[in-house]
Amino acid sequence: MTAKEYLRQARDLDALINAHLKEKADLQQMAYSISSPSLGERVQTSRDADAPYVRTLEKIMRLEDRITGEIDRLVDLKAEMLTAIEDMANPQERLLLKYRYFEGYTWEEIGMAMNVCDRTARRIHGSALQNFVVPT
Repeated sequence: MTAKEYLRQARDLDALINAHLKEKADLQQMAYSISSPSLGERVQTSRDADAPYVRTLEKIMRLEDRITGEIDRLVDLKAEMLTAIEDMANPQERLLLKYRYFEGYTWEEIGMAMNVCDRTARRIHGSALQNFVVPT
């Protein structure tokens, strides 16, 4: 795994967690908006006696467990990444990697924060990726 692939893991996992949180919110909205049959409708009975909202709530609980596991994994991954970044010798490279992979800064924002042009920020990034040691 390259340094860039390793460092992108946190951002990708964070995006996945956010997608699951949106899915959970959608399921919660659906659970609260499920209506009961009106008096004129025929109600079909089946072996599955659970109301639709109960199945939706079960989906929400499974999704919450999944989200909790992903958050735990993200926290552990970020701690491991920070340790690896802190082991780097060049403070400018350490700072750039934190801005880029933890804060999600654009090249322009990194340049402004570090008082360099965005082209120099990209050059520092290239050097930082070469000097970064992926933990095993």
